[in-house]
Amino acid sequence: MNGLPRSARPAAPVADRAQDGAGSGTLLAWSFYDWANAGYSTVIQTFVFAAYFTGRVAESETGGTTLWGAALATAGLVVALSGPLVGAIADAGGRRKPWLLGFTLLSVTATAGLWLVLPRASHAILALVLVAFASVGSSLASLFYNAMLPELAGSDRVGRWSGFGWGLGYVGGVLCLVAALWIFLSEDPWIELDAERGLPVRATCLLAAAWYAVFALPLLLTPIDAPGESLPLRRAAREGLSRLAGTLRNASQHAGLIRFLLAHLLYTDGLATLFAFGGVYAAGTFGMSEAEVLRLGIGLSISAALGAWLFSSFDDRLGGKRSTILALTGLLLGGTITVLAPDRTVFWPAALFFGAFVGPVQAASRSYFARMAPEAIRNEMFGLYELSGKVTAFLGPALVAIVTALAASQRAGMSVVLVFFTAGLAILLTVPSDA
Repeated sequence: MNGLPRSARPAAPVADRAQDGAGSGTLLAWSFYDWANAGYSTVIQTFVFAAYFTGRVAESETGGTTLWGAALATAGLVVALSGPLVGAIADAGGRRKPWLLGFTLLSVTATAGLWLVLPRASHAILALVLVAFASVGSSLASLFYNAMLPELAGSDRVGRWSGFGWGLGYVGGVLCLVAALWIFLSEDPWIELDAERGLPVRATCLLAAAWYAVFALPLLLTPIDAPGESLPLRRAAREGLSRLAGTLRNASQHAGLIRFLLAHLLYTDGLATLFAFGGVYAAGTFGMSEAEVLRLGIGLSISAALGAWLFSSFDDRLGGKRSTILALTGLLLGGTITVLAPDRTVFWPAALFFGAFVGPVQAASRSYFARMAPEAIRNEMFGLYELSGKVTAFLGPALVAIVTALAASQRAGMSVVLVFFTAGLAILLTVPSDA
């Protein structure tokens, strides 16, 4: 007898069970959730509001960058520590939709609240708190969204729909950014607002919140929770704690998944580092302007979407492990050429080639974990999946900064990303196959 409650003992992986899954309409509604929350990450975290905060809200750009990084790191730590527990409670309670709805509302509300942030240093704390809440809500909502995949897609369509969702996410993020630029931020905007008060940027926060809410509605309104009795929250919390403790006590029973999570931690750190420093590298090494870096970001998003869609047709035949290995190999090849590129003529195609494997490695990782995570503790396991993507997110940027300073070279600093990919690939080769 193991230490897990009877209902929490590992079920067979999805790949071993015959499932028809949901209809295409339900799966399309599920996929558009990726499209929905991509607006928040693209407009708020990456391009528009992040620059507004560091450039106009914080007292200095350097100090603002430090505070922004600290806020996102704190949010990531909250997600990493709470995700497995929240997932275990949801497993015990038997439902995902209330959690998905609650965390989606948290992110949407906090994102809309950024409208209140004026270009004043006194509003910096308000901005950081709201961004942290929005990030926590988005990440924990994604936990439950990802955990729905194997039940909805069935045993033979997990890879196809994981890739389709990731691709939609990249396209949705680009289109939300383009809409923000066209409506509020271009030289001749569709709606002219007072730039002195930061209104154009603040309005993009409302756009990102509306984008998230509207495109999340199809999934939120779809009846996808399994029928049956749902435990009261207090009882679900007690049982969830017991389940999580049992899983940790019996971690050796999930040795293959633990190795996968370690591999995922490493190559996800590499991707996070790339996202954090890619624009800085393009600007510093190749002299790209802000507009050129923005075009590069859009190009990378499009190539990542196309790659995710292309690989999704292979994933269900090859399995998530093999697909992830192929994608990581592509990242290593493209990344090496990008780091060694002598000029923009080589850098641009190498970067777009690299981007074509970013979507596939994320989509195939999700499909692998969806197939292999035990059904009875799937939410809890996806909480650990979220943890592995965030708990050491500080490590890559720190190492890039140290190596860049010691070598006085951005190229040397960015080579750290290749080390993370290589280490993740080496561990990934040891995990069980899902095909």
